[in-house]
Amino acid sequence: MAPIGVFDSGVGGLSVLRHLRAQLPAEQFIYLADQGHVPYGSRSAQEIIQFSQGITHFFLQLKVKAIVIACNTASAAALSLLRDQFEVPFVGMEPAVKPAAGQTQSGKVGILATGGTFASERYARLTAKYAQGVSVWEDPCVGLVPEIEAGRLDSPAVHHILQRALAPMLAAGVDTVVLGCTHYPFVLPVVAGIVGTAVTIIDPAPAVARQTGVVLRQHNLLAEAEQPGSVRFLTTGAAEPYARQVEQLLGLADVVVETAVWEGDRLSVNSNR
Repeated sequence: MAPIGVFDSGVGGLSVLRHLRAQLPAEQFIYLADQGHVPYGSRSAQEIIQFSQGITHFFLQLKVKAIVIACNTASAAALSLLRDQFEVPFVGMEPAVKPAAGQTQSGKVGILATGGTFASERYARLTAKYAQGVSVWEDPCVGLVPEIEAGRLDSPAVHHILQRALAPMLAAGVDTVVLGCTHYPFVLPVVAGIVGTAVTIIDPAPAVARQTGVVLRQHNLLAEAEQPGSVRFLTTGAAEPYARQVEQLLGLADVVVETAVWEGDRLSVNSNR
């Protein structure tokens, strides 16, 4: 009956949380948005590892039974290390290179992710293993995460960033595009409008939710089916704007958000709701 911890640098991981709630409706979730450090994509791997370790310690204080790293950048930088350091089960994100390479007909795949993800050893291993014989186009979509964090999902800036990223891919004959950052599914309608119906768009979030269920079953940690699920929302940023973001992105009403405060490399909950 313990909760599952879910974290991201901001609102992006909410795209994973919505699938987790749909597939695991009896589970209790604690979602932490580290908005005090957003975006992770432009930070060093060492910084991201430090943040991820601090969040893991925080979740363990809250007695979580599993942790979902709902952030491609944090997964790329810290997942392997966290698994070595902590006994709690982890589920991470990674760009869906394998399914994209498996289903492309043109042999050309586009990947939209952050610079941190593209620079990671984990991503390099992934492409080396699964993308042999496939041409991969990459774009970090600089500036897109801040637009999404601000709730501007259909702004001229969003259209400009995505048009600039996708136009060379389309010109090269890419027929599959991977959303390799959990923020990006929230602008999927814009992506779809640019690439058209002939291009397949892959969002890894549903697969991550399914994998979370597999991990819980493997460890005999699934909640009882009749138990109603819930979500506790926390942010290291400003609570009221974040509550409005959650309501906008998940279609919820009257969301209550608590503030978590960094004290050195550790987190604690601010008692002021």
